[in-house]
Amino acid sequence: MLFEDPHKPLRDDVRLLGTLLGETLRRQEGDALFERVERVRGLAKRARRGDAEASRRAFDQLAGELADMPVDAALPIARAFAHFLNLANVAEQHHRVRRRRAYQRNPHAHAQPASIEEALPRLITAGVPAAALHSAVCSLRIELVITAHPTEIMRRTLQIKYNAVADALAGLDRLDATPLERETLIETLRREITAAWETEEIRRGRPSPLDEVRSALAIFDQTLWNAVPEYLRSLDRALRGATGRGLPIEAAPIRFGSWIGGDRDGNPAVTAEVTRRACLASRWTALSLYAREIERLREELSMNDASDVLLARVGGAHEPYRALLRDVQRGVEQTRRHVEDQLSLRAKRAGLRGEEIYSTAAQLAEPLRLCFDSLNATGNGLIANGRLADVLRRLSAFGLTLVRLDVRQEAERHTEAIELIARRMGRPGYGDWSEEERIEFLTNALADVTRVPADLPHNPRTSDVLQTFDALASMPAESLGAYIITMASRPSDVLAVELLQRRAGLAPPLRVVPLFETARDLRASGGVIDVLLLIPWYRDRVRRAGDRQEVMIGYSDSAKELGRVAAAWELYTAQESIVSACAAHGVALTLFHGRGGSVGRGGGPTYLAIQSQPPGSVDGTLRVTEQGEMIQAKFGLPGIAVRTLEVYTTATLNAALAKPRAIDPRWRSVMDRLAASAHAAFRQVVHDDPRFPSYFRAATPEAELDALHIGSRPARRPGGGLSALRAIPWQFAWTQTRLLLASWLGAEVMLPSSEEERGAYREMYRDWPFFRSMVDLLQMALAKADEGIAAHYDRHLVPDDLQPLASSLRVRLQRATAAVLAITGHDRLLADALVLRRSIDVRNPYVDPINLVQVDLLRRLTALRSVLTDDGSGEESRAHDIAVLRAALMVTINGIAAGMRNTG
Repeated sequence: MLFEDPHKPLRDDVRLLGTLLGETLRRQEGDALFERVERVRGLAKRARRGDAEASRRAFDQLAGELADMPVDAALPIARAFAHFLNLANVAEQHHRVRRRRAYQRNPHAHAQPASIEEALPRLITAGVPAAALHSAVCSLRIELVITAHPTEIMRRTLQIKYNAVADALAGLDRLDATPLERETLIETLRREITAAWETEEIRRGRPSPLDEVRSALAIFDQTLWNAVPEYLRSLDRALRGATGRGLPIEAAPIRFGSWIGGDRDGNPAVTAEVTRRACLASRWTALSLYAREIERLREELSMNDASDVLLARVGGAHEPYRALLRDVQRGVEQTRRHVEDQLSLRAKRAGLRGEEIYSTAAQLAEPLRLCFDSLNATGNGLIANGRLADVLRRLSAFGLTLVRLDVRQEAERHTEAIELIARRMGRPGYGDWSEEERIEFLTNALADVTRVPADLPHNPRTSDVLQTFDALASMPAESLGAYIITMASRPSDVLAVELLQRRAGLAPPLRVVPLFETARDLRASGGVIDVLLLIPWYRDRVRRAGDRQEVMIGYSDSAKELGRVAAAWELYTAQESIVSACAAHGVALTLFHGRGGSVGRGGGPTYLAIQSQPPGSVDGTLRVTEQGEMIQAKFGLPGIAVRTLEVYTTATLNAALAKPRAIDPRWRSVMDRLAASAHAAFRQVVHDDPRFPSYFRAATPEAELDALHIGSRPARRPGGGLSALRAIPWQFAWTQTRLLLASWLGAEVMLPSSEEERGAYREMYRDWPFFRSMVDLLQMALAKADEGIAAHYDRHLVPDDLQPLASSLRVRLQRATAAVLAITGHDRLLADALVLRRSIDVRNPYVDPINLVQVDLLRRLTALRSVLTDDGSGEESRAHDIAVLRAALMVTINGIAAGMRNTG
């Protein structure tokens, strides 16, 4: 398969799914809809082919076909194309798994790039000593942090159905499948596609934070629970082959964190009780999974031969492994019942069914390790390294909680709480103090926490903050991760959280992680860390915690403030300054990257992103957020999940072992100039042009996004205007119109003005991973953008007085595209990524009709609302019509998101 046409099976799958969807349309809706969808599809394909004039005529005909169509006629057309795009996504995901298996199956093929089998031998060949490589792998500490950022538009109900479609496609790949088995699988596809068609795409209500917790935990149950041991077995084999030594059973290169139920920044629905229940739900799920595994171990470990230590433990019982595991299973079940009691909403139930037996992962691991050692000691290592080894490796990776919950809150909320404490201690006005005064007060209070008052006057805002710390103090330490401070800008922001933790009695205290995300705060970040580490109390705190400082950098808000190009450089130089500050104090650094799924929010290919970090910023430790639609994309199928874990491992390992390379000072000068020019261009449009807010509201469906009920967090911060709009809906809105302005605006200044400049850019693109990554991510965004579709939105939705602005933005898009082509030396975007280019080209004719339907719905919605404003008569009827239009609009938003493979 690798040496023929590797993508023919994908085309066959897409064709099969399209045929079955067509059958579904005929069967469920009738021939008329099917024929109309086919007519629209034919026009859309013609609009993407041939010369410019023929394409324009086909596009106009397509737009005419879809214009002014009754909603009940337009809606099923949009749904049909949206369902096809979702099915194509499933086929592409499955094909990634198929390609991975093809690499592994073919003995004559090179190992898959960025796989463990490729990376470890390559590093040995490059001169890394075997002992150093083994140590580096065993020392890896990567944490993937699942967040509930509202970018997953697809309902969990539909995800389950599409996963069943993927499973059926996998069954059809079996060469030994009988005709009856194949027909059964085809029937399964028909059934799942029909069920998906008959299911509402849009959530009726906004999910609660605990709904989001349950959805996230489902990913662990369905894929990651089995993907992690498979990945670790693969790593063990490759490491043994490359270095002669395997992966220790307790090693966990990748662990998992979560913000879901702990992220209260801008989300009033996340309360102290929600955080407590999120921790318990995670613990209950983990215990349920371990109970299932230990039951299977009891069935499997039926042998009698055991070590003296194990025999003594069970009093010489027959089938000693089963005897020990029987007690272990009882302990796990009792611990799970104890957690259930704590989760119960029934009064006084907590604790009725006994105390927990296992409060830490080490307690559960001890008897299992005893079995493991006994099997190895009695010549049964082959058995030990099966299911039992997998359970022990899961305990190392997941603990008893699956994920460690981070808590996130904005700095100002902590300032308000400290203000209350200081006033109670006779020192009012904390919020007006200088930074030096704040540090002095906080360090003195930290030196003797007993002086800090426990009883404080009630204040709703501060009470919520203080109750959160009280709740954290009652939770098992292994359930908790870090405390993230949003909008951190000064050392006292960190010290404030340290004091609030100790006042509540958290032992051990959580890691306190400042999050720098605005341009001003990023520029000051290194200085803030330096001052913190100069404070004796804090330096001692870091020393006692292992001499490691964690710092988070935010990609979303910096890009929304500065534009993608300027933000990329600010983030790069901020990391350099933080690395330098920590090194000056002899402190190791863990950088926590708050990336989104889209290019405009720091997203992009994992391997490329990690390799482009500044020298010294990745020392084998890494934390990174995985959010929204990227969770399903990266972990929704078992094979994809394993590949994702592999890529994180090899990218981090390569970055950690790479020899530091000095950056040419000329390149820095070029980037300083480009970043300044790009920021000025971005600011001129977004922040300085008074017409822009009106254009944004007119040209995009931004005002309707909150009705999607994507997540529990509101789309806006308190206040009004663009500054109050969060980065996710900002990005999402531009993705819908296909302008993708948030991902590239400012990049047009990179168009070379001379051959000398072109040569300098190409040298940087060739030799500097950061610059190459930045340009390639721009290239991905620009390839997805479509000037013609964006112009259609402008023509039909934007008032005449804003047309000059709309036109100028499309010119900027042209210049940004020309700039990237000039730098890469290609005549077409993604010339080096033909698979992605082909995917975009195939999708365009299926996304275009949904865009046209959306434009027509937005136009009619705007007109209807203006009538409603001017004339009070017939309000009830018009309100109904508006509701119908909005419901149809939600379907188009869903479909475009599926086609673009991104929301925010």
